[in-house]
Amino acid sequence: MSGILQGIKVVDFGKYIAGPLCAGMLADLGADVVRVEKPGGGDDRYVAPATDSGEGSLFLYGNRGKRSLTLDTGKPEGLAVLHRMIAKADVVVANLSPSALAHFGLDYESVKSLRHDIILVTSSTFPSNTPMRDALGLDSIGQVVSGGVYLTGEAGQPYKSATAYVDFGTAVSSAYAAMAALFNRERTGQGMHVESSLVGTALNVMAPILMEHAYGKAPRRPTGNRSPIGGPSDIIRTTDGWFVVSVLGNKLFARWAKFIGQPELVDDPRFADDALRGVNGDALSAIMTQWASDKTTEECIAQLVQIGLPAGPVLSPDDIMGGAMGLRDSFFRNGAFGSETVMQMPSPIRFSGAAPRENIDAPELGRHSREVLAEYGFTPDEIDGLVERRLV
Repeated sequence: MSGILQGIKVVDFGKYIAGPLCAGMLADLGADVVRVEKPGGGDDRYVAPATDSGEGSLFLYGNRGKRSLTLDTGKPEGLAVLHRMIAKADVVVANLSPSALAHFGLDYESVKSLRHDIILVTSSTFPSNTPMRDALGLDSIGQVVSGGVYLTGEAGQPYKSATAYVDFGTAVSSAYAAMAALFNRERTGQGMHVESSLVGTALNVMAPILMEHAYGKAPRRPTGNRSPIGGPSDIIRTTDGWFVVSVLGNKLFARWAKFIGQPELVDDPRFADDALRGVNGDALSAIMTQWASDKTTEECIAQLVQIGLPAGPVLSPDDIMGGAMGLRDSFFRNGAFGSETVMQMPSPIRFSGAAPRENIDAPELGRHSREVLAEYGFTPDEIDGLVERRLV
């Protein structure tokens, strides 16, 4: 993948997950991505510490394959440096509120005045056309306001997801949109502002459920691990763990009923279609639980997969890092952070005819400041002056 975006320059002003991971995905495709952060490092560099120096796993993952420039953008001289870089960049990534973008001169009109065909990729908590456009927020805000948390868990006790799917989804959507904007620029010569939001991402994930509600169908209620749109679809206990089974559609249900030794369930009016099987899923889960009660997880998975039913074990982080299902060896590689060896996950996407990118290392703070500034047109004397004034 190293050459697909070769020659594309990206200035990454992102924080935490959505912005940095968006830029990181462009780096996966071969773009030259420069992460800009304040001297001393931003707070997001040290979340969930993983390295000896305190850098966190979120930072290592979201900033793989980038270069690091430290720059004090809190001072006018530092902002001037950033703006000179933007004038030579193809893409600027920043997940900040509209007012913060304007404060740093990263709003679209400002960056467009520096380069007419610039592509600005921004994400915020709420869209810019809403009253809460400048409200700060993280992944959990998108989860709760979209309705997803209300439907997760048991009645009376909502649960948010353990994974930051809103942040990650926003990053993926933003990277996809940045690629579309680059393609459009190739055809038209025009840049554009690509805007996303955490709330928009979360609502997009929830859209089919919200549309169902708008159509006047029965409102959804929390159903634990059971699916409300089919069955049996639940997490089932075994003698040594858990597995999930997901039966959807009449064909799979008939296959499951025959397998379980109760083919008559196909003609039971409680289970006539997916919707009814969702409503009456407790009964189906009970049958599945009874079947699995004297079997190991491995035995259950083997039998269900053999007859073509979707099933998988509930794995813990220990299981995955211990080699379960070959996932660690298939998806993770060793990378470097300074003199340390750290685990890294490169992009899970593969392209035929293109080797995976070799550089998957996250950058040490300010490691590339001098070389980046030189490549963006700063003279040695200018760079020395910036260092002396502690701007970089």
